[in-house]
Formats: sequence, C-alpha cells, structure tokens
Amino acid sequence: MTDRSLSAIVLAAGQGTRMRSSRPKPLHLLAGKAMLLYVLDALVSSDVNRVVVVVGHGAERVTKKLQAEEPDLVLTFVEQHQQNGTGDAASVGLTGLPDDDGPDADDEHVIVLPGDMPLLRPATVEALIAEHRATDAACTVLSARVADPGSYGRVVRGKDGQVERIVERVDATPEEVEIDEINTSVYCFRRSLLAPALRRLSPDNAQGEYYLTDVVAVLKEAGHKVSAVSVDDPEEAEGINDRLQLAAAESELRRRTNERWLSEGVTMVDPASTYLDATVKLGPDVTLFPGTILQGATVVGAGAEIGPHTRLVDCVVGAGAVVEQSNGRDCEIGVDAHVGPFAALSPGASVPDGTVTGPFFAGTAEA
Repeated sequence: MTDRSLSAIVLAAGQGTRMRSSRPKPLHLLAGKAMLLYVLDALVSSDVNRVVVVVGHGAERVTKKLQAEEPDLVLTFVEQHQQNGTGDAASVGLTGLPDDDGPDADDEHVIVLPGDMPLLRPATVEALIAEHRATDAACTVLSARVADPGSYGRVVRGKDGQVERIVERVDATPEEVEIDEINTSVYCFRRSLLAPALRRLSPDNAQGEYYLTDVVAVLKEAGHKVSAVSVDDPEEAEGINDRLQLAAAESELRRRTNERWLSEGVTMVDPASTYLDATVKLGPDVTLFPGTILQGATVVGAGAEIGPHTRLVDCVVGAGAVVEQSNGRDCEIGVDAHVGPFAALSPGASVPDGTVTGPFFAGTAEA
C-alpha cells in the first residue's frame, strides 16, 4: 500500500431519531465538540489522503459545520438522499472518490467507518491499517470481544478460525446470538473489490436494507481473504444512538481530556469535579480547583488559578491570574489580575493586568 493509496468514507447520513432532537446526530456536542469531528480526528494521524463524508439528514448543516472547523484533512461531501442501509451509503461514498481504473487501482484501499463513534482512537485506526497491509486481505474488519454483545452484529468464523461473514443481531440464529465477537462497523477494503461486492448486495433481510456487513460474505465466497483485528478497548466500538449513550461518551471524553492536561503539567485538585471542553487551552502550572467549568475557546495562561466553583466560557485568562467563585463569558482577564469571589463578567468585559476586584464585582464591557 503506497502513501497515497488510502482513502476513507465516513457514514454520517443517519437521522438519529432516538436522539429526539432537531440537531443532526453527527453535530451533537461532546465536551464542546461535534461528535463527527472526533471521528475525523481519529483519521488525521494515519496516511489517509482523502475523506468522503456521506451526509443525509441535515446535510447542509453538517457540511457547513465541518467546512467551518477546517479539519486537517481533505474532505469531500456526497449526499445519500434515501437511507437504504450502510451498503447503499458506502456505494454513495465511493462516488466521491476519483475513478479507480488507473494502473495502480489494485493498490488502492479505503477505510469505511461510521460517524457516530467518537471514542475511536487514532492508534486503533492505525492498527487496522497495519493488519490490512500485513495480511494483504480484501477486507479487514475491526472487531471487539464483549461480555454482552447486545444488538451488535456478530463476527462468524469458520472451523479454521477465519472470518466467514457478519450477521446482524436481528438476522442471527440462536447459536450466532451467543457469539461474543462483535462487528464495530469499521473496515478497510481493497477498493477495486469493494464496488463490485456492493453491487451484489440484496435487501433480503429483517430490515429490508443493503447491509455493508454482507460484503464480508460476498468477498469470502468469491475466494478473497478477509481478516480481522480486535480492538483492545471495546468501549471504542460504542456508537451513539441516544442521549444516554451520549452522556456516557461525554464522561469518557472528559476523563481523557483531564488525563491529557494532567500529563502536561496542569494541577486539578479534584479531576472528577473539573469539567473541560476539548477545545480549551491551558498553560503550564495552571491550578484548577473543584467545581471549575471551562468551555468553548477559553485560554488560561501559565500559573493561573481557577476556582473553586467557577465557570468561564470563551474567555482569555492571563498568566498568574486568580479567578475564584465567579462566572464569565467572552471576556478577558489580565495578567496577575484577581477576580472574585462572586464576580460576574458579561460579554466584552476586560479586567486589566494586576487588577484586584472586590466581592460581587459586576464586570461589563465598559469596566
């Protein structure tokens, strides 16, 4: 596989009816960041040279959001006008890639993954790619071993231990339901084989849809090799379909965010009660006391102390400043300033360097 031969298709066309929201599912926020952006982040460190995002419900909003964020990837958007299953979505996604009839077509590969797996780590994507390269397979499936497979599709292996097919839970036999190896819906395909395999799919199943999972059996029956790599942490495989799952994913992402800042020299007196958006930036030797909430584009300079019980949204805090038991939004706090307790800073407020405010200070844009 050459450096320029790997593309990705992200399936983000679903409506997400169980979210019970007018917001398109891919744009639901986790730690201040759209769900779909975490999936794209998982691709950045791999050698993917182009990403096709398949949009559908709320297509214009999803497209505009991603274009505004300017992720470090080359993005193309294609729309799935009717949601006829993941197989159909993958077929639509292929139309966003350049023609594959050149001399190097057999060396081109494509990762296909859902847009609702925000816990997927870049290292896991890299491991999938490495396995695909090492085995020279037509398809490599990212699987997971779990105690309770629930509604996930099962990975069915033959007597030789090789992957034979994937069966959806609603179509599984009682024996297949007991399989504890699940499909995560993340795959790497040899691109020249994916399109013809997709054309052989049939909606003859319990949901009347074109399953991308059926491509595994199609390729296997045609004599091609299918391999699988199991993710170390099954939590990465969890998709987001409702608010309960959204909250669980947010908790894990906030834990990862806190862990990262702790490793970079930030002190958190109680990490469990410290809430940081993934978009926040902190300098070295910052101290965060319990009950601190930092959101949006907030930036905190080196050595500053924030909290306890302080919420700042889109604020800039200078080095060495102290902000305690206060709230602020879209404001600026100068170097070595002391704000609070019980200060309320309105949008546009600015506290000059070295200023010490009294209790119940009401900062406004004119302050």
